Amino acid sequence: MNRTSEPLSLAGTPAASPLGYYSWTFGQAARDPLYIMVIIYIFFPYFSNVVVGDPVRGQTLIGYLNAGAGAFMALTIPFMGAIADKIGKRKPWIFGSHILMVLIAIALWWILPAGSSAGVGIELGFGLLLILLIAFGYAEVFHNAMLPAVTPVDKAGIVSGLAFSLGNMCAIGLLVFVLIAFALPGTLDWSFLPEAPLFGIDKQLHEHDRIVGPLGGLWLLLASIPLFLFTPDGIASNNPVLASVRQGLKDVVNTVKQLKHYSNIATYLLARMFFNDGMAGVLVFNGVYASGTFGWDTIGLLLLGIFTSTSAMVGAYLGGLVDDKLGSIKTLKIAIGMTTLILIGLVSMQPDSIFFVIPVSTEPVWSSPYFNTIAEIIYLLMFQVFALFFVTGLSASRTLMAKISPPEMATQFFALYSLSGTVTAFLAPLLVGTTTAFFQSQRAGFASLILLMVIGAVMLFLVKEERSTVAPD
Repeated sequence: MNRTSEPLSLAGTPAASPLGYYSWTFGQAARDPLYIMVIIYIFFPYFSNVVVGDPVRGQTLIGYLNAGAGAFMALTIPFMGAIADKIGKRKPWIFGSHILMVLIAIALWWILPAGSSAGVGIELGFGLLLILLIAFGYAEVFHNAMLPAVTPVDKAGIVSGLAFSLGNMCAIGLLVFVLIAFALPGTLDWSFLPEAPLFGIDKQLHEHDRIVGPLGGLWLLLASIPLFLFTPDGIASNNPVLASVRQGLKDVVNTVKQLKHYSNIATYLLARMFFNDGMAGVLVFNGVYASGTFGWDTIGLLLLGIFTSTSAMVGAYLGGLVDDKLGSIKTLKIAIGMTTLILIGLVSMQPDSIFFVIPVSTEPVWSSPYFNTIAEIIYLLMFQVFALFFVTGLSASRTLMAKISPPEMATQFFALYSLSGTVTAFLAPLLVGTTTAFFQSQRAGFASLILLMVIGAVMLFLVKEERSTVAPD
């Protein structure tokens, strides 16, 4: 095969082999389970409620934790991305971030419940979790920036979607393992469960919560191997490192000065600040809203996480197929529209009514201890559809960024892409909290996220799916 017959990547260069671009998806399959277990479902709630020992103070610290990580990334990540573009290679940055994440994940085991005489204290635990969030953000940026150069033009959507699918599939496997091996034994009398938690895990010491750190870290270490072995990296620059650093910093300043030239990308990133914050807010506050509305406990929320990750896995793959067929921007508009409609449906649910006005019985309709009333079942099913379209939107959003940004500035713009998802991370919590307090209603607070999604969707109609060029000096 001659060079001219090789499929081209989104960057206009020869794409990686199938082994190369499918191995790229393992970067996300490696890191997402750690994030899902530690940050979304298990360890952060444990840190807030058990380590801090005061749910109100714990939630406040978690808020400061996310704000601190977001602020640090806002100040550093655009510059680091521009420097990486000049140096050429992204794998060393990913490798360094992954090693740091693995070490911190293992150290989470020593963050003990409040009142323990040994282990890591709240302050050091806070610091470890802060660094973990920052390292995750860096790994995500440099990994995303590899996408334009490794993926064929006609497979960008499906490869991006497959990465999200694999991330959720691996998270499902680990969540199910934690549930069966550690959380459920001694709680439910099911025949397939061990009589006691495996490996001598002591639930009284919350070891079933703490084990997710080392477990996720080990998985990150092993699952990253295909990415580092088989996915081609960028070509290393011949420039000295200090010269690359200086040029990278200069490029960030020039990008800001030439914002008018990149107006299409700027409009997209601004739109993403709103719709991403709204959709992510639904994911974050769903557990709070559902537990408050239906009384779901920790095991119920863990089961919700497993079901939701399964739906997200399917949605990411199917969304990738739709992305390649319809285009990223159309797919993204569909995803935002559907998630907005579903959110309206979610806030219409109450234990004794559905869709605002239809009364239903609160009696169980089957013998399961979880999700056993009509309203709970409908809410659960609707949220699965939300997850399907949510992750479709995430995948299409990333692919669109790869399509409209100049290949020579991929890491810099993916750094800004990541920044657009974190710089307004306070907005959804602030909106939900303020609205809930004003109306004294969880339903009103949850529904306020619709506003962010609608603003982002309207702005998205101003974005064109066309490649930007590097602005002339």
